[in-house]
Amino acid sequence: MGGLINNTWSVGGSSDPDYNQMLIQPFVNYNLGQGWYVVTAPIMTSNWKAPSSDTWTVPLGGGGGKVFRIGKQPVNVNIQVYYNVAKPTLAGDWSSRFQVQFLF
Repeated sequence: MGGLINNTWSVGGSSDPDYNQMLIQPFVNYNLGQGWYVVTAPIMTSNWKAPSSDTWTVPLGGGGGKVFRIGKQPVNVNIQVYYNVAKPTLAGDWSSRFQVQFLF
């Protein structure tokens, strides 16, 4: 388990876009054996410049995956699905993530 937090904001002059955005990504991975695992790693965001009702995107969910070999090459494949319990007005209700990673 672990997490990532960052906040990015503008510091330039008046001709630069004005922004202040945060990203929070906690992650929890549980290994089941034989390369299988379950995971949750939602990417929560906050746009501090947006109206208060559109500030946060907060997904809830998770998924699973497997680490295996293609020849001698280790590969990690996983799929995750999240429901946005908080979201901006024009954002979707659901998001999904499919990853294929070649491990070196």
